[in-house]
Amino acid sequence: MTTALLLVDIQNDYFPGGAMEVPGSVAAAEHAAALLAACRQRRLFVVHVRHVSTRPGASFFLPDTAGAAIHASVAPLAGETEIVKHFPNSFRDTPLLDHLKKIGAKRLLICGMMTQMCIDATTRAAFDLGFQCVVAGDACAARPQSFGGRTVAAEDVHAAFLAALNGLYARVLTSEAVIAESL
Repeated sequence: MTTALLLVDIQNDYFPGGAMEVPGSVAAAEHAAALLAACRQRRLFVVHVRHVSTRPGASFFLPDTAGAAIHASVAPLAGETEIVKHFPNSFRDTPLLDHLKKIGAKRLLICGMMTQMCIDATTRAAFDLGFQCVVAGDACAARPQSFGGRTVAAEDVHAAFLAALNGLYARVLTSEAVIAESL
């Protein structure tokens, strides 16, 4: 089965000093880098998805800024595909689906940021489009969220969204398990 790795939004603005720091971004990127290295070694298809914000009032991932660049830990190599998106769902208004069809991908290994937004939206869309999905949970990170006067800690947001994806939409594994089982 043809497999592709999707690295979603592992961009500078999510790291310490960035415009929208995500707790756990450094550790998640380390796991994503290990997964990327294993996929490269096995010559799997790699797709880097990069968000560029075009909505009025956006405060991060602004066009032509260092913050919108892919983090050095997972920087694309020559020949690896980069998809630019403007919405949380990596398939919306992008050439991602056409690219995956062209390479014959049936299974997607997904990691990146943020778990509660772009990872969730992309994984659900991929499942709906017929892909078999595996999410490397430790290669993802989330931000705390607030609702109804209550703040939910980042690690709880992360765990809740991974729990919701696991089973129907994807198999959620550690990056080490993905490397051991899925590659």
